[in-house]
Amino acid sequence: MARGTLLLMAAGLALLPPSSTFGAASIAYAAAPKVHTVVMDKMKFGPVPKNIRAGDTILWVNRDMFRHTATARDKSFNIDLPAGKSGKTVIRKSGKIPFYCIFHPGMKGQLVVAK
Repeated sequence: MARGTLLLMAAGLALLPPSSTFGAASIAYAAAPKVHTVVMDKMKFGPVPKNIRAGDTILWVNRDMFRHTATARDKSFNIDLPAGKSGKTVIRKSGKIPFYCIFHPGMKGQLVVAK
């Protein structure tokens, strides 16, 4: 390789930021928001996902023949779901969020949301 080419390559490498050469700096990235599904069927809410984080979306699916709601006790969401329909809500805060169906108070559950 010619000496001029070698010098040009060395000069080009010197201009690159250190993180793009030998060993990238560690950068923490927030996990991308996820979509979790909760199904309503036979007059009850199905299993609630365990790994919910603030910013994630809950997709509520009504497979029952009756109209239901997914209503947070703290009023942070209230999704009205006619039979066979679905709706979604973005979870904005962490902690325990109890929910129920307005029309069928025995239908209830709880989201546990990590930070």
